[in-house]
Amino acid sequence: MQNNVVCSIENLKVYFPIKAGLAQRTVGHIKAVDDVSLAIHGGETLGLVGESGCGKTTIGRALVRLNEPTAGKIIYNGQNILELKGDELRDLRRKLQIVFQDPYSSLNPRQTVRRMLSEVLTVQMGMDQKQALERTGELLAQVGLSPAYAPRYPHEFSGGQRQRVAIARAIALQPEFLVCDEAVSALDVSIQSQIINLLMDLKEHYTDMTYLFISHALNVVEHISDRVAVMYLGRVVELSETEELFGHPAHPYTQALLSAIPMLAGREEREPIVLKGEVPSAGNVPPGCRFHTRCPYATERCRTEEPQMRECAPGHFAACHLLK
Repeated sequence: MQNNVVCSIENLKVYFPIKAGLAQRTVGHIKAVDDVSLAIHGGETLGLVGESGCGKTTIGRALVRLNEPTAGKIIYNGQNILELKGDELRDLRRKLQIVFQDPYSSLNPRQTVRRMLSEVLTVQMGMDQKQALERTGELLAQVGLSPAYAPRYPHEFSGGQRQRVAIARAIALQPEFLVCDEAVSALDVSIQSQIINLLMDLKEHYTDMTYLFISHALNVVEHISDRVAVMYLGRVVELSETEELFGHPAHPYTQALLSAIPMLAGREEREPIVLKGEVPSAGNVPPGCRFHTRCPYATERCRTEEPQMRECAPGHFAACHLLK
């Protein structure tokens, strides 16, 4: 992993309005992402994990400007990408690509794979038709599909094959940064391993490519990530290198997540930690530590004062009042 910071997320907020009444007035906000700061190093794979609704997908979509942030900055190679418009934004999107969770909904059902890929190459890369068709065959081979599949439509593929097509489209422009948003969660376990191995092979081929790997599957994240950030209710509560986080989780929420995995290879099985209650609404975030309503170790301080991220071991950060 390289040490240079290629993407810096600074105090990012993404709020969605809650509207009510005949006039559809804004009566509140869903705080999907609430003051998140992250530094992503060039060439690394940063895993982003947490329960459904914690805001991890919203961060990924904000990075490629599919969701417009409410506040904060996203600095990519020294430039705040939230200020870009027109041609500058179009050029940026060649460098930042995303692989969505559901490949079937992200692929045009009326276009063949050949047209999907060749259109990207001719419009964005300036290739002529012959070059684009040759490159289309190379891309399909690179993701483990036969070039003979190029005339097929998305419905003629299996789920795993469709995800390979989606990955081929994402890497067609040779991006520098790839957001994988639950890229394997909709696939069978056997297909998941194939796609994970494919992503790792692509990482070796494109040595400068940086991944933001969003997932709730901790075993997958452990396998592919260099570092892991854990999110809860719109905030990052723990950040560390993968081996350190899985071996010595500091935040009670991370401990509960890891204890839910039946067995981690090479480690003793943890005693399950059962969290009480439900995840609070992002439209009504509790005061103090937002995890205190479910934390088995919560104190009065946790109910009134929000903890800040601090270093509990070299390169290991967590937001918890109980840390010494």
